[in-house]
Amino acid sequence: MDIISITGYGSLSALGNSNDSVWKSYKKEQHFLEVLTFDKVSGLVSKLPKDLEIEIDALRNSNSKYQNLDRTVLMAIYVGRKAIKSANWTCKSTFGINIGSSRGATSLFEEFYDDFVNNDLGKTHPLTSPTTTLGNLSTWVADDLQSQGPTISHSITCSTGLHAVLNGVAWINSGMSDRFLVGATEAPNTAFTIAQMQSIKIYAENKGSFPSRSLDFDKKRNTMCLGEGAAVFCLEKGVKENALAYIESVGYATEKLKHNISITDDADCFQDSMKMALKNSEGSIDVIVMHAPGTIKGDTSEYNAITKVFGEHMPAITSNKWKIGHTLGTSGSLSMELALLMLEHQEFIGIPYLSDLKYPEKINRIMVNAVGFGGNAVSIVLKRK
Repeated sequence: MDIISITGYGSLSALGNSNDSVWKSYKKEQHFLEVLTFDKVSGLVSKLPKDLEIEIDALRNSNSKYQNLDRTVLMAIYVGRKAIKSANWTCKSTFGINIGSSRGATSLFEEFYDDFVNNDLGKTHPLTSPTTTLGNLSTWVADDLQSQGPTISHSITCSTGLHAVLNGVAWINSGMSDRFLVGATEAPNTAFTIAQMQSIKIYAENKGSFPSRSLDFDKKRNTMCLGEGAAVFCLEKGVKENALAYIESVGYATEKLKHNISITDDADCFQDSMKMALKNSEGSIDVIVMHAPGTIKGDTSEYNAITKVFGEHMPAITSNKWKIGHTLGTSGSLSMELALLMLEHQEFIGIPYLSDLKYPEKINRIMVNAVGFGGNAVSIVLKRK
């Protein structure tokens, strides 16, 4: 594949909405999780700070067409604007857009369904279908940015964001597009979604200084929790002067489905995706930003896969799930943002409760991993500019 330049990006999460604010948040040895309580359910989540909530509300009220859009769509529009500005792309430029989401219009779907259940005549709001379709994501962003290129929206569970990167790379390498805006958006902090995660016994309890224990291989219970956020990246073919970093290689794999939510003990899908990415990488991997959701099986299986692939040449490993929880489809995109920041600042972001964590001697190449329910793994190698 041709090398791909990342020329800009935009993000929105509990960490902030700018390179500086996000980096400052990563430098703090604290998490951004808090208890969110509904009538029947409560759970630890990461959510947008109040000042960013105000900005999302302002975006909703800036256009009458945006009044009825789901939170996922509004966040996608917000980060899309930031990304093309940072890459110096102009509105009306021709570029493709692929923004995905694991769950899509979560809050709107739940609201509309509650209204339907409580309606004596069995009727629902006329906007139910058009505002809850997953295709809204890229379509509305394209409309807002006035792009004339192809628009793709998709869900591949928790590896959705990195699969969007794969799609952008494929389109660019095919010659069908020179530029692609790729990423994901997720707003899963709802009662029904939290209840679903709790029902499969993977949710964190509000205990200890760090309740989500990603990469703690001694933990005795699962510690995953949810978070919301969006992140998109501007991809361009070739080596660009304004590149932040380069996508050097990609890998992907899917395991044979044995269980709705599990992967094998040694994460065969990750072994295959990492091996594929390494075939086209020209140097050693210094850091791996792991998927590591904070579950016992998820963390250990990915780590086992890494040890099998790298053996004695183990890179340093880290994850951001202990800090912001699992943002589902956006998780890989926010991991990619962390990788870009470590490449830029030449500083490793570790995990404060792990005293024996290996630190890299240099940071020239970072592999970012993501996997979703059913074993849909992606590995992407980012190279320092």
